Amino acid sequence: MQGGATPGVAGTVLTRRALLPLGLAALLPGCGFRPLYGPGPGGAPSPTQASLAAINVALIPDRPGQLLRQALQDRFERAGVGVAHRYDLAVAYTLTQEGIGIQPDTSTTYVRVRGNASWILRAQDPEHTQLSTGAARAMDSFNYIANQFFAAELEYDTIQRRVADLLADQITVQLARYFKMHPKVA
Repeated sequence: MQGGATPGVAGTVLTRRALLPLGLAALLPGCGFRPLYGPGPGGAPSPTQASLAAINVALIPDRPGQLLRQALQDRFERAGVGVAHRYDLAVAYTLTQEGIGIQPDTSTTYVRVRGNASWILRAQDPEHTQLSTGAARAMDSFNYIANQFFAAELEYDTIQRRVADLLADQITVQLARYFKMHPKVA
């Protein structure tokens, strides 16, 4: 055996570099690490998870907005906790396309899609108190092949879903961080 190699299972050799992530993962629970919006002790929903589940996502216009709203609802209700809504989330969402692969005949062969979402979290109290605001941005792109309109439409639909998922992830983390930093609100 050479330089720090350890015999592994079925004759494979494990190096120190391969064992480092395992050692670090074993230390995480001891240092107080807890997932931001993961389950609490014993698998029970954490306060942050319960707060996310208490968010009502307002309608977002158009098909891309519907995809973003659905992605947000999926993330907020991930714990499956039946919690009454105590917050309203309003999201302004724009999706833009930009041709970046331009041919000499001015046809587009490569399209960049950008999604921008700004959000406001309000309490469902009589004053509709604004609790937090934020923004999220995501970008993706696809090849637009001439005379392949059906394939291009399918690819654009896939891109819309991916951008909505990326934005929903960012918004969920921002809201989870807000609830973690303001436990009295949660």
